[in-house]
Amino acid sequence: MRPIFITFFLLFCLSGVAQNKQYTFVFLNTRTDKTELPKEEVDKLMEGHLANITRLAKEGKLIVAGPFDGGGGIFILNTTSIDEANAWLSTDPGIQANRWKLDVLPYQPRIGGVCAAKEPYEMVTYNFIRFRSNIHKETVGDYPMLLKKHDEYLKQLAKNGNVITEGIFDDQEGGILIMKGDIQAEVFENDPAVKGGTLLFEVKKLWVAKGAFCEQ
Repeated sequence: MRPIFITFFLLFCLSGVAQNKQYTFVFLNTRTDKTELPKEEVDKLMEGHLANITRLAKEGKLIVAGPFDGGGGIFILNTTSIDEANAWLSTDPGIQANRWKLDVLPYQPRIGGVCAAKEPYEMVTYNFIRFRSNIHKETVGDYPMLLKKHDEYLKQLAKNGNVITEGIFDDQEGGILIMKGDIQAEVFENDPAVKGGTLLFEVKKLWVAKGAFCEQ
């Protein structure tokens, strides 16, 4: 599948955009309950999936795409409309076949941005951290204060030079942090909002073109 992944990544960033612009962020989450299909059918779905990525990129609708190590991946779409994003996504044969469970979220980068990767592409692996809100009756009272401390913690973390990009989703959906280099789980376990129970986090490896998040 490696050649397919390479093709997938050479299509992710075809149009440059302003750093302060908002987008739609899509998680293609691996389904544990997906139907087992013959290899030939899976390959056909992937071929259609890649062709759809190519078309969306050429139309300026898809800006970034990249897979996670172990399955799944992300899209960043050039729209602020969830309805429009879902319409674009609905043309993907793999999505039509329910090969992934989708999270489709409004996205605002706060550090870095979303940019076009320039040829020749240099593929890189980054640490991808997703923060999820964990709001319930025991944590709701502390949420605003701890979220502010979380933001301050990330700003301090960015000073070490390893942060590639950071951004948030709307409606208390959390956010993401992308970092280079070696990282330890303790870094995120010490986040005040994580320690306070109002945020949960998970760390994955993302394969993407260097420059996709406006990094040098």
